[in-house]
Amino acid sequence: MALADRWLLPDGVKEMLPPHAHQVEALRRKLLDLYDSWGYELVMPPLMEHLESLMTGVGKDLDLTTFKLVDQLTGHTLGIRADITPQVARIDAHRMHVQGANRLCYCGSVLHTYPANMLASRNPLQVGAELYGHAGIESDIEVISLMIETLYVSGLKDELSLDLGHVGIFQGLIEEARLDPAVTAQYMELLQRKALPELDQFLNELEADARLIDKLAELPKLNGGMEVLVRARRLFGESHSMITDAVTYLERLAEMLQRRYPSIDLYFDLGELRGYNYHTGVVFSALTPVFGQAVAKGGRYDAIGKDFGRARPATGFSADLKTLASLASGDQKLRSAILAPADDDMALMAMMQNLRSQGERVVQQLPGDAAQNAVAFNRKLVKQGEEWVVAAL
Repeated sequence: MALADRWLLPDGVKEMLPPHAHQVEALRRKLLDLYDSWGYELVMPPLMEHLESLMTGVGKDLDLTTFKLVDQLTGHTLGIRADITPQVARIDAHRMHVQGANRLCYCGSVLHTYPANMLASRNPLQVGAELYGHAGIESDIEVISLMIETLYVSGLKDELSLDLGHVGIFQGLIEEARLDPAVTAQYMELLQRKALPELDQFLNELEADARLIDKLAELPKLNGGMEVLVRARRLFGESHSMITDAVTYLERLAEMLQRRYPSIDLYFDLGELRGYNYHTGVVFSALTPVFGQAVAKGGRYDAIGKDFGRARPATGFSADLKTLASLASGDQKLRSAILAPADDDMALMAMMQNLRSQGERVVQQLPGDAAQNAVAFNRKLVKQGEEWVVAAL
């Protein structure tokens, strides 16, 4: 690297400057206060830990996105976290020993070897909440509701939509079709890409019952509004119980969400396989027209407790705090401040301390620094008689 370029950041790595950094920090405090009001306890996992721990359960899908390094003290391979979720699952399983429901939240930096999508950075600030120890629909609805409230607090209230799916539909269909692992992997790959012409050709060459072929062909087309569940009920009426149970679950979930958040559009994609290798039930994501990707996402992943040696059902969501702040920012402006003169008067010191305790931003001018370009001043402290007062600038 040329000396002239050494100040440049790596590709895809972003830093925050004023006033955006202050805005992100203010939102972080609001969201953690929100989670606290819902009973979620804050945890702060380390930025790096043993690679085997990060790759357990949820982490198996993160191998390619995780930076790896050698611990100079022990020679062991460490990983810099690409997702905080497996760390929180480890904490629930091995550090807290809670028997019932355990509500945890977090906010911290993660690093990715490559961006998750073309709009993402490689150093997101991940914020989220997880609920362990309860396997019912009530915990799923609580977590989805908290995700929606997160977006509301972030200022994203207009034209929000919620995308819902359930991996049990795909799992049940594969069991019913009795496809071998290689054929399943090929079908799954085509389904994820929604490559319909290729999928039709694939199914034409598949030796299976005609009714099963129809179901496999229709799955990637089952996306849209509430009518999708009606179509699914008709298509899978006599199918594997795992499929019909999943459809029923989505129907109940949709009814509960519509009562709580009638202004949010519900969208269903029954062929959604995001995180298929660790999700065990409902999957969900929130979208807004002002951003081309999901602004928050989550799902149920009951198997992770078993992977950590303690079987615990789990559901949760996460988002990139930087993205939330930037979408809700509008016009970013520096916070206005009061300019204090370069004076060592004790009465001035007391006045400055009093104003700061009231939440005001007070900056004392340094001798010889007349510009103060980095701060927007709208008032100043002036001495009138024996007292210091705030005056218009």
